[in-house]
Amino acid sequence: MSRVNSVRSILAAGCVALAAAFGANAAEIRLPDYTTLTLDNGATVLLMPRHDVPMVAASLAVRGGALADAPGKEGTAALLGELLSKGAGERDALAFAETVDGAGGSLHFGSSPEALTASAQFLAKDTGLMLSLLGDALLRPKLDPAEFAKLRQRAIDAIAAAKDSDPSGLLGKYAGAWLFRGHPYGRPSDGDETSLAAIKLADLQAFRTQQMGGDRLILAIAGDFDPAAVAGQVKEIFGGWAKAGGALPQADAKPRESGRRVLLVDKPGATQTYFSLANVGVAHGDPAEAAQDLVQTAFGGRFTSMINTELRIKSGLSYGARATLQRPRRPGAAAITSFTKTESTQAAIDLALATLDRLHKDGLDAATLASAKNYIAGQFTPELETSPQLAAKLVELALYGDDRDAVDGYLGRIAAATPQQVAAARDAFPANADLVITAIGDAAKIRETLKRYGPLTEMKIGDPRFAPVP
Repeated sequence: MSRVNSVRSILAAGCVALAAAFGANAAEIRLPDYTTLTLDNGATVLLMPRHDVPMVAASLAVRGGALADAPGKEGTAALLGELLSKGAGERDALAFAETVDGAGGSLHFGSSPEALTASAQFLAKDTGLMLSLLGDALLRPKLDPAEFAKLRQRAIDAIAAAKDSDPSGLLGKYAGAWLFRGHPYGRPSDGDETSLAAIKLADLQAFRTQQMGGDRLILAIAGDFDPAAVAGQVKEIFGGWAKAGGALPQADAKPRESGRRVLLVDKPGATQTYFSLANVGVAHGDPAEAAQDLVQTAFGGRFTSMINTELRIKSGLSYGARATLQRPRRPGAAAITSFTKTESTQAAIDLALATLDRLHKDGLDAATLASAKNYIAGQFTPELETSPQLAAKLVELALYGDDRDAVDGYLGRIAAATPQQVAAARDAFPANADLVITAIGDAAKIRETLKRYGPLTEMKIGDPRFAPVP
């Protein structure tokens, strides 16, 4: 058996063992024990030893993220996140990748609006190597000009390709920019064709100096390791990392919008219309989160949800419809999204609106509420089975300042949610009259339809930004 296949076999066995350890009763699920260390430079280190499987996983966040991108240079954090592992320490990009692959491990860097992120998984005996690679990438990245140029061009080309072919993956970018226009959440975290082209390598270097440092680091390690030994390694590698030079980016809460407005992104010749019906929703840590999750699940979070049942199962107007609640630090988007054939655009949007009206008028009956509670309980356990999942959850808790009750008490809050609390939680989704609507499709065929829903603004899908010019 190859080393990589051996790693996979161990991981599969570990999933079974960890699932068994959590027990059959989902209501009793608790995070395994872990310790929290704070290094002298302010770094937060979370250690969760688990000796079920000879593997170890790391998850980290460096607070800051895309919200710190300079205006007009959105995508800086995203490019930097990718570039960190394209050569670091004594290794160039190829040698870095070969070292990870040669150990049968995985290591990925990325970004989010609030942090630069990384995840890694290695055999337990290679824990030191994993930490060394993470340290090289964060503290000693090469930031090679040729690798930067390739990543930037690839990002631009990917956007252009999506616009030319299937734009479904871009709907969220257009909808977010339209809903949060003029607000930091409306800026594209991964950049657009204009902002990406404007970014220079010096911008990434400046971002790293201003927004990366030991005081911003959150590092969680879960799996088969000796806590004392790993704590010593982490201190040696990251303890001397200086503090970030700049201030953390901040965003004020955007008020929920009143009334309607519509954006039509013209894609001539499109045979389908992709649409979003949205408004500002709820934030991370909302006291009504459990009840809101029940509403979201029943309304648009599973195959048998209200919105998918109407648009797909009963009417056949779409192959899928969802309702989502984004929960960043400030209230994010509450949105219904779907797609349909061009000729059925009005029928699909009207049915989505009617289903939204039914949610607010009728709410969830007892059987639907009970089903939603069971569904969430069944989905919760698989999200906390593996060491990578557990490490990622620890980082999330630390990033938002949550304690372990956010996990340990979650299913209890789901089970205890009353019909009255769930009824009030419907307000997480906008009312019919207060919608920010975005549609991508053939304007010549759907323009008059979209005018029915509110004042219409148009842009072309070939425009290099995700929002119309003010």
